Amino acid sequence: MSLREKVKQAHHASPDVIIGKNGITQGVIEEIKRRLKAKGVIKVKMLRTALEGRGLDRREAAKLVAQLAGARLMGIRGRTFVLAARQQTREGVALNSQGYPQWRLGRADRGWSRR
Repeated sequence: MSLREKVKQAHHASPDVIIGKNGITQGVIEEIKRRLKAKGVIKVKMLRTALEGRGLDRREAAKLVAQLAGARLMGIRGRTFVLAARQQTREGVALNSQGYPQWRLGRADRGWSRR
């Protein structure tokens, strides 16, 4: 299943993680990381009380959570947002979903080439 399809499914699913009145804590970030590792794409909802009194708006809070969790922010709707796990890298080369580098061997005289 492609990343785009996973994001579409996440938008229609119930939230995997709900950030409550304690706000963005280390425990919440660890839970998000654990769920991202297991599922790849998750939906996170922030309660209104998580934002009140902290000086963050919903977009800033979503970006902060994504940064702390090491994830990609795929979309924001209200106080709900979708995160995707970042692609693994091997020595600075991005890997595809099968774990192979996103490079393919070209003709012998050209060496490596991008797809």
